[in-house]
Amino acid sequence: MVRVYGSAPPHRRRLSRHNERVKPSRSARRAPATPALQVLHLADIAHVVHEFAHDPSSALPYGLEAAEALGADPARVFKTLVTVVDEALVVAIVPVTARLDLKALAATVHGRRASLADAALAERATGYVTGGISPFGQRRRLRTVIDEHALDHETIWVSAGRRGLEVEIATTAVIAVTEAISARLTRES
Repeated sequence: MVRVYGSAPPHRRRLSRHNERVKPSRSARRAPATPALQVLHLADIAHVVHEFAHDPSSALPYGLEAAEALGADPARVFKTLVTVVDEALVVAIVPVTARLDLKALAATVHGRRASLADAALAERATGYVTGGISPFGQRRRLRTVIDEHALDHETIWVSAGRRGLEVEIATTAVIAVTEAISARLTRES
């Protein structure tokens, strides 16, 4: 299922035969399903919601499962990781096809040591379950760093706040809404 909110990304805009915007469908106007989507809706940020049936028995990591289920280019699907850098929580947004370089993240935020936050801590801080952590609408606003590979794409896909729900959004909008800084955060596998 695909729902378009706000002004859709250019390749998703629907135009009438007179080149006027088509009103979103009734289902597209209903209330957002998660805090992440509510933030985007209230800020009138253009985005496209993609929904798929999450398979709990899948051996694939959550992000790769989403890319496969939705037929998306895995290089454009990003995961939201909660980390601990010198006892402060920091969000890292990186491609699902890459591994987070914790040393690079620590250096980017002028820290000395970084590690992945345990699942319970990440869930408490963000209000989302592991595999559905979105960079938007988190319970606590956390410092955010996005991998520079995101800048290679006009739009990227990130979690919309629950497993089985992704949002396609302009990379510049992700940076603006999260107040993220961009840096090289991944290492070659």
